[in-house]
Amino acid sequence: MDQASLNTRHDIVVEEVPKLREKAAIKALEEWGRPRSDITHIIFCSTGGVDMPGADYRIIKLLGLSPSTKRVMLYSQGSLAGGTVLSIAKDLAENNENARVLIVCAELTVISFRGADDEHFDNLYGQAIFADGAAALVIGAKPIPGVETPLFEIVSTDQYILPESDGFIGGHLREVGLTFYLHNQVPSTVGKHIEKTLVKAFSPLGISDWNSLFLITHPGGRDILDNIEKKLMLKPEKMRATRHVLSEYGNMSSPSVFFVMDEMRKHSAAQGKRTAGEGLEWGVLHGLGPGITVETVVLHALPLVGILVAEQEER
Repeated sequence: MDQASLNTRHDIVVEEVPKLREKAAIKALEEWGRPRSDITHIIFCSTGGVDMPGADYRIIKLLGLSPSTKRVMLYSQGSLAGGTVLSIAKDLAENNENARVLIVCAELTVISFRGADDEHFDNLYGQAIFADGAAALVIGAKPIPGVETPLFEIVSTDQYILPESDGFIGGHLREVGLTFYLHNQVPSTVGKHIEKTLVKAFSPLGISDWNSLFLITHPGGRDILDNIEKKLMLKPEKMRATRHVLSEYGNMSSPSVFFVMDEMRKHSAAQGKRTAGEGLEWGVLHGLGPGITVETVVLHALPLVGILVAEQEER
């Protein structure tokens, strides 16, 4: 592919990503139930579509949000961003009185689509599991009784770079597009170190039985999930929501964990569970991305009926 091809694909991403995110954001805002003018901050994340002004600016125009809305834009964080946006939103909501933070994540694979070659055959694996999608949710502190009904409380967050993982997940912007590199030791490396993140996060809560938690794990691939399940000695049903999203939608990068969260709350409601976390009180969300870096988010599940909506792009 030549540079003209990259220009064309980049133009597609710049134009279509805000539209895809708009669909997810509108659903989230409608379910939240308060006026759009009450949104004080927006966090926008995507792997491609770098432009000035960015997609964060365009989504404010598309949604008709206040021109005073404060913006945070994250690029090139990959699947890690699904956890990182929650960490940033927690800080914004807790340190700005009456803040309501709209998170919007969207990804289009067109910027990275290319065929395999002799040097980087691993790209074929990525093309097989990567997909398009967007997700949106609203984060705030001190919810208004009778007006806002949250799904989960974000208790704490932590970020950890896995040892001996340099170059295992990476990407570079080239004339052929955004190139991804996935080392064949990614699944075993994640499995080897994932328990360390749980021990650090849940020791203060006195929790060491990982089967007592609900798990919202990034659906990076079947081998990754198999290794995590084996290392943590999880019951097969603990990964049900994540495996469902992987099989139905693929790996959508940053929005993926929110699809898992949405699937979990819908299934919990259908099963008559007490909380959106499969009836359990405590759980964890794991974002996995380039580095290899793991974002760990400790969640406290609240009674059902919530504010998260995901939107899958038709392809």
